[in-house]
Amino acid sequence: MDIQGRKLIKIATAGSVDDGKSTLIGRLLYDTKSLTTDKIEAIERNSKQRGYDYLDFSLATDGLVAEREQGITIDVAHIYFNTDKTNFIVADTPGHVEYTRNMVTGASTSQVAIILIDARKGVIEQTYRHFFIANLLRLSHVVVAINKMDLVDYSEETFLKIKSDFDQLVAKSDFDEDQITFIPVSALKGENVTKSSTHMPWYVGNTLLDHLEVLEPQDLEESTVARFPVQYVIRPKTEAYHDFRGFSGVLYGNSLKVGDRVTLLPSGNESTIKGIHFFDQEIEEAAPGSSVTITLTEEVDCSRGDMIVKSSELPQSEKMLSATICQVNSKGLRVGQKYILQHGVNRVLAKVDQIEAKVHADFSGAEASEELRLNDIGKVHFRLSKPIHFDSYSSHKSNGSFILIDESSYDTISVGFIN
Repeated sequence: MDIQGRKLIKIATAGSVDDGKSTLIGRLLYDTKSLTTDKIEAIERNSKQRGYDYLDFSLATDGLVAEREQGITIDVAHIYFNTDKTNFIVADTPGHVEYTRNMVTGASTSQVAIILIDARKGVIEQTYRHFFIANLLRLSHVVVAINKMDLVDYSEETFLKIKSDFDQLVAKSDFDEDQITFIPVSALKGENVTKSSTHMPWYVGNTLLDHLEVLEPQDLEESTVARFPVQYVIRPKTEAYHDFRGFSGVLYGNSLKVGDRVTLLPSGNESTIKGIHFFDQEIEEAAPGSSVTITLTEEVDCSRGDMIVKSSELPQSEKMLSATICQVNSKGLRVGQKYILQHGVNRVLAKVDQIEAKVHADFSGAEASEELRLNDIGKVHFRLSKPIHFDSYSSHKSNGSFILIDESSYDTISVGFIN
């Protein structure tokens, strides 16, 4: 919640070329009065110059010159807007195959995906990839926005046919049916985006914006266990805080309270939370996502990269790791190669022990592979120089993910999701 009591929903969008994704986001911004006057004037001016008899809302989001010239989205842009009830952060991600890494990056911090489908084209190859990535990243909810309904005469039959085809994908995924919502829209005309459509009386559900506002952040969080990676050890060199020793970081997953019995990893030492400091306040309970400093009742050894967890909720601690990775660098990943594996704030050396398979991003299975190249997704086994303290990605996103870093160039090579 912000200081005005609004909740926060993080959304990733995906759509193929010319599905109208940028137009949909522009429409949301326009209808929620989130565009500045000069931005609206620029949209009106550019739309007129192009000979359009309508406002081209895609100009509100395609920020790069190359995007505007080609009419496609290339880069990941984070767009912010709000209503009286909710703050939204939208990761506007590219939909093309060659930008798979961009979609993975944009969707990795999101809770909800909006997948656009052109009503004239239906479910196509790119739709499979977009939904596969939403499934890979364990997003909590997917909205399938079937767009350009105005170009198919607002046909209920067309809508139901696309829904039926998409349901076949859902059956192959890890999603339950209640995690998928289908909404027929026309982003250009504003039908069912923020206002109900009079052209589709057969659709009785919420508009897209109303549906997003119904979602509750706590229902979109999958993890119920607290993980506190230590970023800094605080030892003030002042007389007033001569004996103060606190551990600072961001809390993930669930809350921690004063009096909780905790275990420090990797040492395995136990202690009890003595105090929780939030800026200049002392609080009784730290909420997930908050940056706090924790003090303990016992003097225990703890440093940057260690992790504080509840003693009743220990993670796995292993030197072997199995993960699904997405290759985000043009340098290929091969068996025997060594990398720096960064897990939270902790770094260890990792060796590729086995590439189990390269996974087809359309739910069609996997194949053997000697190498993973840019945008490939694969199942890989690693051997680590020392144990890390992790959860599976499906149970705890922040503690179940990592990146691989090249030892010599320090380039990011891959992003990984622990199985």
